[in-house]
Amino acid sequence: MTIHTVSDRPLRADAERNRVRILAAARELFAARGLDVSLDDVAAQAGVGVGTVYRRFADKDALIEALFEARIAEVAGEARKALEADDPWAGFVAFMSRSCALQAADRGLKEALTTRGRGRERVAQARETIAPLAIQLMRRAQASGQLRADLGPFDVPLMQLMLGSVADATREVAPEYFERLLTIVLDGLAVRREAPTPLPGTALDPEQFAAAMTRRRC
Repeated sequence: MTIHTVSDRPLRADAERNRVRILAAARELFAARGLDVSLDDVAAQAGVGVGTVYRRFADKDALIEALFEARIAEVAGEARKALEADDPWAGFVAFMSRSCALQAADRGLKEALTTRGRGRERVAQARETIAPLAIQLMRRAQASGQLRADLGPFDVPLMQLMLGSVADATREVAPEYFERLLTIVLDGLAVRREAPTPLPGTALDPEQFAAAMTRRRC
């Protein structure tokens, strides 16, 4: 039988505090810079030694799994919620809008969703739950006659990837700009729309466009 002394308790509390700090630092860095952030960067942001990071997480994949399994499940949850909408088109639009917004706000989430080989088995399993839900949303809207019938199942994730790349490029100059292009995309997918949907926000000015085009790519 293992006997724990009172002196053990602060060590356990310390370890948990460090884990929380590491996760918070990684969440901030991954959201802003993507999954290429190093564990050295995470340690520096958390204010701990890199050895402390490795004691809590064996490698970066373990850290990605700890952060993004639940975030990816959140995207799947948005798809399930959209399937409950009475109007199939409204459900499809809600999922596209919400999932694009989540990815625009978190570059790491976008990469975890779209890049295979990032994270471990639980992240991959969480990611695989999204595709059948998204296809069901698409088929439901097509069956209602509101979504163009020639849209294919892989068009949707690629459109989200495209919009995520725009969000990356414009994040510092116009963080909500992707919503304009999302509106254009959705109008292009709709059947029998009487008039174009008014575009949110404003078009980029020349300086914003130049800044967006010169941002470092993924």
